[in-house]
Order: sequence, then structure tokens, then C-alpha cells
Amino acid sequence: MRGLVLSGGKGTRLRPITFTSAKQLLPIANKPVLFYCLEQLAEAGVTDVGIVVGETKAEIREAVGDGSRFGIKATYIEQDSPAGLAHAVMVSEHFLKDDPFIMVLGDNLLRDGVISIVREFHDKPTNCQILLTKVKNPNQFGVAELRDGKVIRLVEKPKEFISDLALVGVYLFDRNVFKAVKAIKPSLRGELEITDAIQWLLTNGYTVRPHLVTGWWKDTGRLEDILEANRMVLDGIEDKHLGKIDERSRVEFKVFLAEGTIVENSVIRGPVAVGPGTRIVDSFVGPFTSIAGGCTIKGVEVEHSIILEGCKIEGAGARIIDSLMGRNVVIRQGDGQPRAYQFMLGDYSGITLP
Repeated sequence: MRGLVLSGGKGTRLRPITFTSAKQLLPIANKPVLFYCLEQLAEAGVTDVGIVVGETKAEIREAVGDGSRFGIKATYIEQDSPAGLAHAVMVSEHFLKDDPFIMVLGDNLLRDGVISIVREFHDKPTNCQILLTKVKNPNQFGVAELRDGKVIRLVEKPKEFISDLALVGVYLFDRNVFKAVKAIKPSLRGELEITDAIQWLLTNGYTVRPHLVTGWWKDTGRLEDILEANRMVLDGIEDKHLGKIDERSRVEFKVFLAEGTIVENSVIRGPVAVGPGTRIVDSFVGPFTSIAGGCTIKGVEVEHSIILEGCKIEGAGARIIDSLMGRNVVIRQGDGQPRAYQFMLGDYSGITLP
């Protein structure tokens, strides 16, 4: 079985940070979400992986390389425009050939990986296998309608309720999917929808098997989803302190401190992950926060946030919550009274607090 990982798309819902960074490389617990996808494929024995890239292809190539450090062989497939998931399958036919394959969205995170799913598809072959999970807002997803445990209809972002079973960003296909993607027409938004391709398989007598996801799954396409995924992953991290903690500091619950981390006169209450070379001084770092390497955090409270590499935050007692900060963001101390702030800042932003 081959793998296909979709890493194109512009990430418009995450701007301004995606103006300078591919959305698939935004970190969850200090590791790009794309890396989780690649590692999970390798764990399932899927080592020949095509990565579909678009405008951010150079950044994706630089981050992943030949794939060897993830246990895969990476082949890059260029998609000239973000014309839909089915279009991505179509342009990958030369790589996939006649082999069955698993397709994964590079900005989706599946807690339990894909080992059992790949094994099920291998042991009980079918034309298509889709993963489904219950959601509260089905009008924002492609959804499947089941009858007696069988898929009878798929609809992309339905305006009226037909089902609360959303398609997770993982699909398994045999070669018949190429007939489907070539037969369908673009949707109203001008894309070749994978839901239309799967519906074509159903209509034309091919078998589509549902698989209900029991663990959590997150599409990290929005700020609130990234923060929630970060929380979920941090909840399972190892408590390990490789940095230096002075006697005036407290580090509580599950906290991972990488080598070179310095904690001075501060409280870190996990789950928290801190990258190498980061310095935390006179601060409180609260639960569900990840801080990448090379940062300086001084005189602030930070909670439920993601801070990327090289940030320098000196906030004179300011409280920062529910925030995502790009690389090399600088927040300077002002003369005003401390306040609570929520930020979503792109790379190299600079702010002086009032």
C-alpha cells in the first residue's frame, strides 16, 4: 500500500501566520502536525509516500527532505492549483499507479494513528474505506448518511441536516477511484470534491465501507482547533526536565523541558512543553502551553497558547491566553497597567503593550 499526504492549500483561515508558514508545519506540542501524519504512516508500514504540494512546496520540501528520518520514502507531487482533494488524487495517478493507497490530509491529527485502519483494509479489501466521526457542526464538513451500517449517500457541507457523521481526513482507495475523479465535475466552489468522487463510486455499484473513529480527531484548520489539538497532545506528554531550574522556581505536573532550557523565579504548571534554549524568567506558564526553542519569556503569564521559535515576550505582568504566535515575534514592555491579551500573530510581528 502507498500513502498520499495532501500538503497544499493556502490556510486562509489561519492568516496572518500562514502568509509566511505552511499550515501543515504549524506545531502541535512543538512538532509540526505534518510530521505526526508521516510518522503514523510509517508505523502502519506505509513507507512509499507521495506528498502533494502547492505554493508552499519549498518549505515542505525543506522540512521533510527525503523522508528517511520519518521512516518513509518521500516523493513530491506538484498540484498547480488548490482545485480540491479529488483533483489531488487525479494528479497523483502516475505515482499511485494501480496500488491501493491511504490518503491523509496533512493538517489533520488522528490520536490513535492508522495502523488498525490499514490492517482492516488489507485483511478485508474494498473499493473505498472512509473514516467517520460524530461532530456538532456537520454543516462545516462532508458527511455520510448510513442505513443499516452501510453508506448510502455523501454530501459536502450540507445546508440541511442529514447526518452528524463527518468524514475524517483519512481515506483508503483501490485503483477504481481514478475512474471516479475523472468522471465528476467541479462543485460550485470550483473544486473536484472527494465526496463527489466517493458518491460516484456508490452510485456506480462500488463498495464504500465506513469506519467509525473511536479516539479523537482534529482538523487543525482554525486557531481554536490548533489550540485544542495542542491541548490533547500535551495531555499525554512525558514529564521530563532536561534544562536548569533554579531554587525559586516550581515545575508541576507533566512538563517537558528540553536541553538548554533555563527557568528562573517562575512557575510552570503542566501539561507544558518547552523547546531547547528557551529562557523563562519571572513568569507563570500555565497548562496546555507549548513554547518552542530559542524563546525568552519574561514577566508574563501565559496559558493555553502556542509560541513558535525565537519569540521574545517581555510583558510587565501581562496575561496571555488562547494565543498563537509566529516565529520571532517580539512583545515589549510598556508603561501601562497589566492586562489580559489574546493574540494571533504572524512571523516577525512586533507589539508594544500599553
